[in-house]
Amino acid sequence: MRQDFVANVSHELRTPLTVLAGYLETFSDYADELPPRWQRGLALMSQQSARMEHLVTELLTLSRLETSEFKAEATPIDMGPLLATIRTDALALSGHKHNIVLNVDEQLQLRGSINELRSAFSNLVFNAVKYTPDGSTITLSWQLDNQGAQLSVQDNGPGIDNKHLRFLTQRFYRVDDSRSSQTGGTGLGLAIVKHVMLRHQGHLDISSCIGQGSCFTCHFPASLIYTPDFI
Repeated sequence: MRQDFVANVSHELRTPLTVLAGYLETFSDYADELPPRWQRGLALMSQQSARMEHLVTELLTLSRLETSEFKAEATPIDMGPLLATIRTDALALSGHKHNIVLNVDEQLQLRGSINELRSAFSNLVFNAVKYTPDGSTITLSWQLDNQGAQLSVQDNGPGIDNKHLRFLTQRFYRVDDSRSSQTGGTGLGLAIVKHVMLRHQGHLDISSCIGQGSCFTCHFPASLIYTPDFI
């Protein structure tokens, strides 16, 4: 009942939010002709409208993950191009103020849903950008391990207190409410990652140390791994 309620409410919110965002965008084209007080209000409304649209999108994504059947791609996913695209998007989000390093086993492919995996990996990398200071290094790695394969996102940011780690994948859990508001976070990103991993028979591990950074690792079973033979 809760899942149905969230899905229905989120779907119904999308239409009025789209209308509001459309008119706000139109009004913004004439912002220079408005008094400064109105300009500030218009900018704030546009910002909060975009934040609400993002929240609705993530609620719908989470609802779909919880209720739909899992469908893997017929062809194994080439992880190199996928992760390179995510890195490009993350650099754009960062304004090229972070150092984002790729460490990818090009021969290691994965059977799964490319849209779900893109959503999960993007959430991890974008979080690293949002919650680490400019100049931080973020390392995105895709490698074999002793159980199958792992995708890890490691940063050298401020780290997270150990007492928060087991709650991070809960919906709307925030380590710092004021900071999440500043970055536009919804508190749903890691819940989405957790559900994507469950649908891929894997799991998410989180480790962190105050002052030394954090590492988020997605573990995939050997049954989903595909390594083509290269000559």
